[in-house]
Amino acid sequence: MSRRQWTAALVVALAAQGAGAFAQAPAAKAAPRPPKPAVAKEPAVTPGTEAFVETAKGSFTIRLLPEVAPKHVAMFVKTAKAGGYDGTTFHRIIAGGIIQGGDPLSKDPAKAALYGTGGLGLLPAEFSDRPFVRGSVAAARKLSSPDSGGRQFFVCLRDQPSLNGQFTIFGEVVSGMEVVDQIGATPVDGDKAKERVEMKITVKEPPAAP
Repeated sequence: MSRRQWTAALVVALAAQGAGAFAQAPAAKAAPRPPKPAVAKEPAVTPGTEAFVETAKGSFTIRLLPEVAPKHVAMFVKTAKAGGYDGTTFHRIIAGGIIQGGDPLSKDPAKAALYGTGGLGLLPAEFSDRPFVRGSVAAARKLSSPDSGGRQFFVCLRDQPSLNGQFTIFGEVVSGMEVVDQIGATPVDGDKAKERVEMKITVKEPPAAP
């Protein structure tokens, strides 16, 4: 074998050894992904918890139904305790049908054109077989999606079976329904209230068992 041939053979052998070494090397492990942040879970609301709604036209009381719609009730209670409903209005009224309020945008009179669009798209539906009767309190949602409830809510002024299974009921008016009727008599332009009926909501939890 000539010197040139020997050199060429050595190069091929070393190349083969190198290839084998790389092939046998263990693959580098991917860096571990950081753990996902834990999603805070709202504390369960005690059955019997009530919401006291004050307006210039009077006050009414809603008994919340955590056994029917726990996520919606938890958000309602959290929002109310943080003052999120205070200063919002019943911006939408359908005479003899519903009063609707709680939109955070309605705190600002300059945003009247946007009333009804705020505070939605936060919760999946919690539909139930509970019927829509006079005094039912339910979450408003975007018509394009059942899973778009949030902070807005409405109160039924009469039985409305056509709404059954279409919206999430999370409460019922247990006193002051005559005040709800008075709010429902507010002058409107279409279904938009022509005057501000602001609210303040206080949450009252039942006394602890002895």
